[in-house]
Amino acid sequence: MSDTKRPLRSRQWYEGNGKHAFMHRSWMKNQGMPEDVFDGRPIIGICNTWSEMTPCNAHLRDLAERVKFGVYEAGGFPVEFPAMSPSESQTRPTAMLHRNLAAMEVEESIRAYPVDGVVLLVGCDKTTPALVMGAASCDIPAIVVSGGPMLNGVVRGEKVGSGTAVFRWTEELRAGTLSEADFLAAEAGHSRSAGSCMTMGTASTMASMVEAMGLAPFQNAATPAVDSRRRLLAQVAGRRIVGMVGEDLRISRILVRAAFENAIRVNAAIGGSTNAVLHLIAIARRLGIDLSLDDWDRLGRGVPTLVDLMPSGRFLMEDFYYAGGLPAVMRMLDEHGLLHRDAPTVNGGTLAEVIAGAPCWNWEVIRPWDNPLTAEGGIAVLRGNLAPRGAVMKPSAASPALFRHRGRAVVFGSIEDYHRRINDPALDVDETSILVLQNCGPKGYPGMAEVGNMGLPQKLLARGIRDMVRISDARMSGTAYGTVILHVAPEAAEGGPLAFVRSGDWIAVDIERRSLHLEVDEAELARRAEGFTPALPEINSGYQHLYRNHVQQADLGCDFDFAHLSRELAPQRVSH
Repeated sequence: MSDTKRPLRSRQWYEGNGKHAFMHRSWMKNQGMPEDVFDGRPIIGICNTWSEMTPCNAHLRDLAERVKFGVYEAGGFPVEFPAMSPSESQTRPTAMLHRNLAAMEVEESIRAYPVDGVVLLVGCDKTTPALVMGAASCDIPAIVVSGGPMLNGVVRGEKVGSGTAVFRWTEELRAGTLSEADFLAAEAGHSRSAGSCMTMGTASTMASMVEAMGLAPFQNAATPAVDSRRRLLAQVAGRRIVGMVGEDLRISRILVRAAFENAIRVNAAIGGSTNAVLHLIAIARRLGIDLSLDDWDRLGRGVPTLVDLMPSGRFLMEDFYYAGGLPAVMRMLDEHGLLHRDAPTVNGGTLAEVIAGAPCWNWEVIRPWDNPLTAEGGIAVLRGNLAPRGAVMKPSAASPALFRHRGRAVVFGSIEDYHRRINDPALDVDETSILVLQNCGPKGYPGMAEVGNMGLPQKLLARGIRDMVRISDARMSGTAYGTVILHVAPEAAEGGPLAFVRSGDWIAVDIERRSLHLEVDEAELARRAEGFTPALPEINSGYQHLYRNHVQQADLGCDFDFAHLSRELAPQRVSH
């Protein structure tokens, strides 16, 4: 049993011979629990997002068993409980709508249950930030175990990335350069094993972020889901969480500001998803850390993209693992003075100790510092009269020829409007135009769907055009690519300037100068704003009503405006 530094929280449920302790123990014993599991050993919650409706997480039951082995080995008592599992591939209108709901469920479950520490089993995009947000609000010892990426996709002898190749195939199908039979045959080889997307999409990005922040075990991000070493990682995490309870190593002692700054630089080096911006800001705010878009832009500048992975590059997560994984990348960042070396980790040592001597086995997958995939990685934060509170884009996935561009706006008032008109032969659009999508932000969709990477007009695809500047208040899948400007804040439904762009307006984009300017004078914008009424779709649930009324804008992470109350009202946040 662990030598704890403070009384175990679970003792408030199970200690003594009173009526409540009797009932708590008695009902647990109906599962065949022996008497000695209540003798004062740490109770470890295993918060599991397993779900058959979340294919990326459908193998997490096996990992949960391995975590249990580790907890038992270290002298703890594991108890598994479920968490809502928003599925990126199956949930409509968007999994992002339910990230905050899952975070609320996890927070309230941890508060309600007699657990002294928690292992967070995650995988699909929104489950990682949701569970970390919920645990952060409770501030108990926590460790993240991701489900891991799928094996490489292989279609017709070509290595393909889940969620990335489909964008190309869809456009080729529309352009008539890919047959329908070949398109349908690609499905079997596209996602061929358990696990999450094997591109550097949002799932792999967030698995990398929690590892970079010290909240997950060594090699959490890249170890393939079906590799036996993923099961080993889970078992070791089960052992380690018991030790963390004994050390009172709470999540707030791991996720310090230095941890977030390390993660932002790691995100630049791996070519990570723009979705990480929203999630890290939301997690930081749960802990009272004021992480901003300016931090993302400042810390990411000058950091090269070192990992040659789809959608920005050529390889996939399986290759990344064999090449050395995230520790090899972080070692290079550390050698160039870009990491806080003394940041704590759940592994029991500092970041510097964890990554010391981490080897790179393949200098094509993980590029040398002086031969990066792109010289400037990171997330570019653009500002101007079109995005007063900021917008983001991912330079490593964009076309350098469009980094400085001026074009006429082609405006779509909603995603439905876009679908109706984008392939109309009469649409007034050419390759120099800028596609603008409105009313797809946090409140406008609702949920801020991944529709920002709008497909191009079919008549331009037929001419071989494959990229255009696109601007919206929506998000983009981490598996997608293109010169796409996202997360415009304030959103159109909030009355932001994006709502008042009209087709034919000229827009100037300058990535290097971080500017996004609508060439319409203030007087005209004011005239267009007169009598503004937001274009909001109907909502059909109480939760959606709650979401729309309380969700914050993208620059604040799209969390609820009341999420900070647990921090302010209850400093000892999980007392019984």
